[in-house]
Amino acid sequence: MKIACLGEARFPSPLRYSVSDRARVAADIVRDPAAPPSDELLFEIAGPREKLFFEPTRTRAGIVTCGGLCPGLNNVIRTLFLELHRTYGVKEVLGFRGGYQGLDPARSPEPVVLTPEFVDNIHKHGGTILGTSRGPVDMAAAVENLIRREVDILFTIGGDGTQRGGNELFQQSLVRGHPLSVVGIPKTIDNDVAFVARTFGYLTAVEAAVNVLDCAHTEARSVHNGLAVVKLMGRHAGFIAAGAAIANHDVNFVLIPEVPFTLDGKNGFLPALKARIQRRAHAVVAVAEGAGQQLFRHLPSNRDPSGNIKLQDIGLFLREQIETYFKEVKVPIVMRYFDPSYMIRSSPPNAADAVLCDLYARNAVHAAMAGKTGLVIGLLHDSFIHIPIEMLALEKKHIDTESVLWNAVLALTGQPARFE
Repeated sequence: MKIACLGEARFPSPLRYSVSDRARVAADIVRDPAAPPSDELLFEIAGPREKLFFEPTRTRAGIVTCGGLCPGLNNVIRTLFLELHRTYGVKEVLGFRGGYQGLDPARSPEPVVLTPEFVDNIHKHGGTILGTSRGPVDMAAAVENLIRREVDILFTIGGDGTQRGGNELFQQSLVRGHPLSVVGIPKTIDNDVAFVARTFGYLTAVEAAVNVLDCAHTEARSVHNGLAVVKLMGRHAGFIAAGAAIANHDVNFVLIPEVPFTLDGKNGFLPALKARIQRRAHAVVAVAEGAGQQLFRHLPSNRDPSGNIKLQDIGLFLREQIETYFKEVKVPIVMRYFDPSYMIRSSPPNAADAVLCDLYARNAVHAAMAGKTGLVIGLLHDSFIHIPIEMLALEKKHIDTESVLWNAVLALTGQPARFE
């Protein structure tokens, strides 16, 4: 994949090692000899380059965090600054406050000049020290602000909408003749970024979700006909619900966006839930927030300030439908409902995600200092890669319902492949 570059890299790197610009990572490493040959998708490998485009002592960088919270944001901010400051000796690093709105001087306070004292200990806390927001921003005003402040590099930490915005900033800067390197770090707790094996925050979310499922199971089995419903994150993909169920081993039903389901009917979800209650006198249900949206087709679709379709609350809906159904079939239940989403999103990362945050950030700095732009750092086959931002708009990553992952869920829960 071709990665845009601002020009010839002429300045020597302070690092003692480097990777070749010609090194590539194949998108698919499994080969079927019987399959017909196809065009191979290759990604440029990330890492420090031998030469830099920017002269560090004359370079000013900026950092912005956008969208919803995710464990590890402060870790990324801290490592970005320390790699720029300590490793490369970059002159100044600005933290733009309040997401993309912070790039518009008419809508935000002055950016903060990052220092070692400012980032000290921020990695121990959840959230983002720079603040965040959703919604559009006047890109022309944002670019003008970046040019006025002589910002050479901008790191955008956010989801696909954030990265598309970063690409627009790069394109408008190009038209203005300002060489701006825009490097994105993918932020989604749902782990649904295409060509990225794991996004930071995902394993922290799974670990936290397992603790909630443990509590839900305790509540459900402590009373006769106890029934616990746990709503977890996952707008378009059910990786958190699936991963937590596999780690927990006590979940009886997992509902995800990739598998539509019906409530009633001979093979629907509610009759299966009733059979479980009558057989074992307790049940635990994990439902991803994007599951079952087809059940709300009669309701209008609204959008949030970022343009994303607002999901209907499947958790509360499912709770209501379950309570109504069991009352109609005259089977008494004791309902317990859990929605830990915001508690999980705002927590600090676990050790695995802290390491991942650090490596994402360092590779982002290496790319930017080499003058690369219009890219997002990815992780594929245990190698960090450069992904053109445009590719993130092409697809999202979903659970393959024929995969080992989903079949493990089916085997552990005993639920059918479909509720139809």
